Amino acid sequence: MPADAALSAREVGLELDHLPAKSASPQPGPLDVGLELDGLAPIAAPPIEVLTAQVTAPPIEIQIAAPAAPPTVVPRATEVDSLDAAANNQASIWFRARQRWLTRRNTPLISFTTSAVVHCVTFILLGLSTTPITPLAEPVTLIARVDGPTGEPQQMAVDVTIEESTVTETSVPISADSLVAIPQRVSPAASRLVPVETNPLALVSAGELLHSVGGTNSTMAGSLAGRGPVQRAGLIDSEGGTPHSEEAVSRGLRWLQTHQNRDGSWHFNHHDCPACNGQCGQPGSSSSTTAATALALLPFLAAGHTHRTGDYQLTVEQGLYYLRGRGRQVTHGSDFQEGTMYAQGMAAICLAEALGMTGDQSLREPAERAIEFILFAQDKKGGGWRYTPGQPGDMTVTGWQLMALRCGQMNYLKVPAENVKAAVGFLDTMGEDQGATYGYLGPGREPVSTAVGLLSRMYNGWRRDHPPMARGVRYLIGQGPSKDDMYYNFYATQVMHHWGGIEWHDWNNKLREYLIQAQGRQGHETGSWHFVDAHGSSTKGGRLYNTCLAILTLEVYYRYLPIYDKTAVNDSF
Repeated sequence: MPADAALSAREVGLELDHLPAKSASPQPGPLDVGLELDGLAPIAAPPIEVLTAQVTAPPIEIQIAAPAAPPTVVPRATEVDSLDAAANNQASIWFRARQRWLTRRNTPLISFTTSAVVHCVTFILLGLSTTPITPLAEPVTLIARVDGPTGEPQQMAVDVTIEESTVTETSVPISADSLVAIPQRVSPAASRLVPVETNPLALVSAGELLHSVGGTNSTMAGSLAGRGPVQRAGLIDSEGGTPHSEEAVSRGLRWLQTHQNRDGSWHFNHHDCPACNGQCGQPGSSSSTTAATALALLPFLAAGHTHRTGDYQLTVEQGLYYLRGRGRQVTHGSDFQEGTMYAQGMAAICLAEALGMTGDQSLREPAERAIEFILFAQDKKGGGWRYTPGQPGDMTVTGWQLMALRCGQMNYLKVPAENVKAAVGFLDTMGEDQGATYGYLGPGREPVSTAVGLLSRMYNGWRRDHPPMARGVRYLIGQGPSKDDMYYNFYATQVMHHWGGIEWHDWNNKLREYLIQAQGRQGHETGSWHFVDAHGSSTKGGRLYNTCLAILTLEVYYRYLPIYDKTAVNDSF
């Protein structure tokens, strides 16, 4: 790996006493303070000791980061773990403090909070004495959220310049009533997408986040609220997941991480990955790296892993960096097709979800332009989409584009009403029995097309008590989960989950246990799936395609909140 791809910061862990020791995969804590210091010389001296920190102040949230640098290729997570300061002449410092819940009367004075924050940073950075730190060429910026006199959160920024200091054990008192943590595992990649900014999803509690999605004006942030670690745990229990299903998801994500290429991409022909080198069977034949990369990123996002939080930050960062680079700038947006509109829809969904989960505004323009191209590519006469722009639509390609438009709209990306109206008109032409079932290229009763059509109708406003919807669900129940068609299972399981009730639990119990048992458990294939379906998708997508859809199916409990549930996102196009 080239030297310039090494880490550009040093890392040190700070933890409160009486709390569990920091693990290799840090869990969100009451307070995270992230510090990335570019330009530091390597740490030469004894290993840095684990420190303790207590800070006395009203509720605060802080992040510290160096100025953003241009995007670069970042080493894989496994490579990062193997780096050391001597080999790469660089290191990183990572300050992580977890709050101690002390009983203390909060003061409403902003000036007191500002002073406390600045003194905390000063004590930590300047009261040090063991390992010398090279002066910074540029100041770092402290971003803090404090409670103002009226009780409303306010933000402030303080530039801090480190001229010379050392690291030693430091103890400063803290009170953090109602503090909300922003988990940060600092990496060069995470800080280089955009300068540090506040994540709107991280500034509310789990209860507030779930409560906020009950109204008719909910956004995509609300529908993604189940992906947080606390919310996910509750939804797994209430919606039908099990520890075994989550273990299967974890094994699947590790398989995907192992089969990511060094440039951040995934290929349906996973034999292209040097780490695999043919050890896993059933490679796919499709050449679209855009579709493969977007499809592989979706399971990480669904489980709450982004380029800013989670256990796979570098994996997701590299994938998003590759994906963004595949967009070909044209007059009408960014073309991510690479031979098929499937890839366009998947890429747009991936970018919109990452934007909605992190608030990273550097993803807004790529997502907007991906949506813009989808709008341009719509069949202006029939309202659907197929393999190439303007081609009369089919049900499956249209399903991906409609979901992309839905993701875009709920993240405040422009989706004109006339395009939505045309797409609904396309659904009308494809439905049979008043829209209870659907065909691929025309009206019919095909399982895959019906699952896609019903899910599209749910997101377009059909209610649970709409008779054709009820008849369509009964049709899917009659078909049952498939043992070899993961494309059907992926869509039909979403329909059944949104539908809810005893029908959902019966469906879920069957498919969940089947997928757990069908997962590969031997050699390099451990964590993956492969099935052979009747319509050839498994041949084109191979093991990667099947694995991605199987993981997404097992993540259905928290991937999107149920449409018809009391915590549902009930708004439509």
